[in-house]
Amino acid sequence: MPATTYDCLTPDGRAQGIAAAAEALRGGDVVVLPTDTVYGIGADAFNNAAVAKLLATKKRGPDMPVPVLVGSWTTIQGLVREFSDTAKTLVEAFWPGGLSIIVPEAPSLPWNLGDTRGTVLLRMPNQPLALELLQEVGPMAVSSANISGHPPAVKIHEARQQFGNAVPVYLDGGEATIGQASTIVDISSGHPVIMREGAISPERIGEVLGVDPESMRRTPREQ
Repeated sequence: MPATTYDCLTPDGRAQGIAAAAEALRGGDVVVLPTDTVYGIGADAFNNAAVAKLLATKKRGPDMPVPVLVGSWTTIQGLVREFSDTAKTLVEAFWPGGLSIIVPEAPSLPWNLGDTRGTVLLRMPNQPLALELLQEVGPMAVSSANISGHPPAVKIHEARQQFGNAVPVYLDGGEATIGQASTIVDISSGHPVIMREGAISPERIGEVLGVDPESMRRTPREQ
């Protein structure tokens, strides 16, 4: 079945695109959607077959777990083992926005995001179209919209060139505003560790948490 791109910069296109994306996601398929950082390929986080399809479409193995995007601050509380003070501080300071946090996942959640080792990577994007879809369908497993090893897409046609008809629904929200992947901070074991530098600087994170930015950077041995 040929893929369809919806121009979500128009009211009609947006309504049609959200409806088509929600239907595809509920049917276990994947969609491409804009986020504030780069375009993403997404699936229902709780549909393990759909997450496996996402990984297969990207040509990526389960050794790199898929992040989960949420549509509100409150959603995170049902997904984590404990909503710690550190997590609360980071969420209030940077969500919605370009910060992803790794936290211990709630026990017994029926998902398979890859080799997570009991953690989950969460983010709330600062992108109205993405938030509208997330509020419609719930938490989504979302990874950057590119074949593994290729540059992330910042425009819809870049994603479509890579995935073609393997993805049935493409939501065009214009060029991604940041064009840079999110910063990832691991707070699952106490002291925050920056796993990937990106849209939010270590200095801003350190300022909010009251810690030295250098103390959050991984040592060369950990890289």
